[in-house]
Amino acid sequence: MSDQVLEPQAQQEIPPGAPSHAAAPAAYGLAPAPAMPAANGLAPAPAMPAANGLAPAGGAPDGAPLEPAAPCTQAQLRRFIKSRPWVPMHELRRRFGINGAEDDVTPIRVGDLRLYIGLPSLEGHLMAELLGSGDVGYELSLDPGAPVVVGVYPMRPVPRS
Repeated sequence: MSDQVLEPQAQQEIPPGAPSHAAAPAAYGLAPAPAMPAANGLAPAPAMPAANGLAPAGGAPDGAPLEPAAPCTQAQLRRFIKSRPWVPMHELRRRFGINGAEDDVTPIRVGDLRLYIGLPSLEGHLMAELLGSGDVGYELSLDPGAPVVVGVYPMRPVPRS
């Protein structure tokens, strides 16, 4: 290692609008980086589709809004829930393409209880019918004071042979 100390040379004039670090290389005897032209004359690269072939979030690859997914039916919900030991609400949304605001909550009545389920109105009322008929059970969140459904499970499992 050398004991040589670099001394700054004479201050270089910084043009107006240039970043404050623009003169730093020249101040220490280093060659400045080559200047980049403001515009290279080339058109911007076209937007590339996602590598997985799916549309980017918020619209189709051509920028058009996505068509709303067909609503799920009560039978589809029942079949999916009965195929698993426990289903969290976010998994129902993902499986059936249920889009909505992240804080979509539907109040439902099951027996004499008022519950809140994290689904839009149509799907929330379908779940209320499944919960009320006894086909599906529910698990409530313990955090808030309100009875919020966080997951569902089958009450009468499908017999396996």
